[in-house]
Amino acid sequence: MLYQHGTLGTLMAGLLEGTATINEILEHGDLGIGTLTGSDGEVIILDNQSFHANEFGEFKELNGDELTPFATVTPFKPDDQFDVRNITDSETLLNKVQQKALSDNIFIAVKITGKFEMVHVRMMPKQEKPYTKLIESAKRQPEFTHEQIDGTIVGFYAPQLFHGIAASGFHLHFVDDHKSVGGHVLDFEMNHGTVELSNIEMLEQHFPVNNQTFLEADIDYTNVEEDIKEAE
Repeated sequence: MLYQHGTLGTLMAGLLEGTATINEILEHGDLGIGTLTGSDGEVIILDNQSFHANEFGEFKELNGDELTPFATVTPFKPDDQFDVRNITDSETLLNKVQQKALSDNIFIAVKITGKFEMVHVRMMPKQEKPYTKLIESAKRQPEFTHEQIDGTIVGFYAPQLFHGIAASGFHLHFVDDHKSVGGHVLDFEMNHGTVELSNIEMLEQHFPVNNQTFLEADIDYTNVEEDIKEAE
């Protein structure tokens, strides 16, 4: 089961107010991704712990009281796994994940653990009110490259049909073993490691129905599909 609070489409449209706590998200899963109020950085959920990487390269464990406008989690139970070595093309590895999964038409949860030759990440800059479309933040997002680092990539594959609810394709976040760095994954290379994947049979989409801003918003979804592709 995949549980998602908020949608990437509303996030891209500028509805960045936090509407659920991280602790509330953790009630539904132990592996996942997300962001904080104002689309502040990247949230990584691994082994029922939540971490945050911000635009300044700062990294910390969350206490659970923080608010999120968008998060996706699953109670991770792998259906398949395989070992990898000398991965120089992340796209080839992710294609193999799709081949191992039941279908391209379902969500897939993925966990990649091992020694990385390189991980290229970015962190979305935090916005303050009045919020603007997320693409404006994406245009100034900092990027970092970490080399020779042990850690874990977590995230999800979403079918094209659900683009807007999520980002079609893979949406992945990274955390190192020392819990000192992380972010949204743009690219990676691996020395060796293990890939685990879970076929998702059910999607539970939660909307912030107690948030008046969301309920009363006349959301402009113009160019949202293109904005997601550019931002991701």
